[in-house]
Amino acid sequence: MNGHHGDLLRMVRRNKLLGMWAAEKLGLVGESAKAYSDELAEGTLDVERADVLRKVREDFNAAGVVQTDEQILCVMSEFWLEAGNQKRPGRADATDVALVQIARNLQTK
Repeated sequence: MNGHHGDLLRMVRRNKLLGMWAAEKLGLVGESAKAYSDELAEGTLDVERADVLRKVREDFNAAGVVQTDEQILCVMSEFWLEAGNQKRPGRADATDVALVQIARNLQTK
């Protein structure tokens, strides 16, 4: 996997993790939490939706969730590191397959 493609998948993974964290803060569970997380992950390559900090900030403000931008950025950094550690060389799981499909779908739009 080339560097750009790997970074893209890492960012999609990071945004998926961020989405699950934010969904929990927003009180979303089950399918609602998954849909929110998927939306952030799918927005990775969409210029209109790529600013996940802004999206999470707006959603938190609307729901009255108290988190500073610095706190959100710290969580994003932690998830960036975690997303990098999730990739196991030579092994793909269902999550990797789904992330590759999301990335491909977004690149063809």
